[in-house]
Amino acid sequence: MLKSINKEQAFTLGVLGGGQLAKMLANSAYAMGLNVAIIENHASSPAGDMTKLDFSKGWEDKEDFDSFIDASDIITLENEFIDPTLLEYIVKKGKKVYPSADTMRLVQDKLIQKQTFQNAGLPVPEFMQIDSIEDGAKFADKYEFPFIMKSRKFGYDGYGNAKIDNLEDLKTDFARFSKDEKRRFLMAERFIDFSKELAVMVARSVSGEIEVYPCVETIQRNHICHSVIAPAEVDAAILKNAQEIAVDAVKAIDGVGVFGVELFLKKDSSLLINEIAPRPHNSGHYTIEACDTSQFENGIRAICNLPLGSSEMRKPAACMVNLLGSRDGIGVPTNIIDMLKNTKAALHLYNKKQCRAGRKMGHITALGNSTEEAYNVAKKGADDFIW
Repeated sequence: MLKSINKEQAFTLGVLGGGQLAKMLANSAYAMGLNVAIIENHASSPAGDMTKLDFSKGWEDKEDFDSFIDASDIITLENEFIDPTLLEYIVKKGKKVYPSADTMRLVQDKLIQKQTFQNAGLPVPEFMQIDSIEDGAKFADKYEFPFIMKSRKFGYDGYGNAKIDNLEDLKTDFARFSKDEKRRFLMAERFIDFSKELAVMVARSVSGEIEVYPCVETIQRNHICHSVIAPAEVDAAILKNAQEIAVDAVKAIDGVGVFGVELFLKKDSSLLINEIAPRPHNSGHYTIEACDTSQFENGIRAICNLPLGSSEMRKPAACMVNLLGSRDGIGVPTNIIDMLKNTKAALHLYNKKQCRAGRKMGHITALGNSTEEAYNVAKKGADDFIW
């Protein structure tokens, strides 16, 4: 339970990372009466701008990292790229951190992640470690082209993935990945001709209490999430199965916090786990307006071992549309007037200082009595937005 080290000081949530996920975590923390400490490897991060406890030299700077740990009562993270040895160091310094180093070791390397889920009896695509072009050719001989080549670490929003259609693609992309210090360790996954991409958010507390959110559909453009439909328009049995698989996936990694589980819905109505994110997830942003308790608040409740809040939706349907950068330059939108006239849509801007084409700069959420109604309102808001 929450207990401040200093009775004159509010309980402080520490977050490793200062991007939009940390910003939205901070919003929930402030609403709960908590302080927030942020550590990031640069100044003026979206979350760092919100607190006096902003450590902008990053966790690679020991003095800054120690100061961040000392300022925090409990620590979490906003991305899965933190070295687990740093999480162990936090624990040695006497502070709790969730997800744990052990959990992160099972998640961070996507090959180990898939092996963990396979060993737990959970459905995953066929996969194999690839250390050479010959390994890739053997995988193609067994499962045919095309297949997906993935970097085992540091892959997100399409970075670190390549669709391999033939032997020439295999040679080209293997050589390209081999030159990338972060992404040169590879795996292959069977190409899944899915009908929909689904996702489920799961909160799991220190004591093992679980709250599972509705299964949603995620719609991708250029490997980046464009919009989320809640709940997914599929049979009730599929919705339930997706939630059960997601909960089992979080248990398999002994996860504490909030987790996004991405799934493929195959054309035969079966499900496969794509990946798990050990943090708040883009597919759960709709929960801020749409659910009794957002993914961010339940993530905080979970790591503090507080009772979890209800994940029930307030309206029958919701839609979230990402606002993606359409240009390179300053991160200030050109005009938001027309969008703000859309009074049924909720606008979230992330305060990123630089805009890039395709970069997530904010999102819009709308509620409705049907998914069509919610989608139309959210899409109009996004269409009216001008960068």
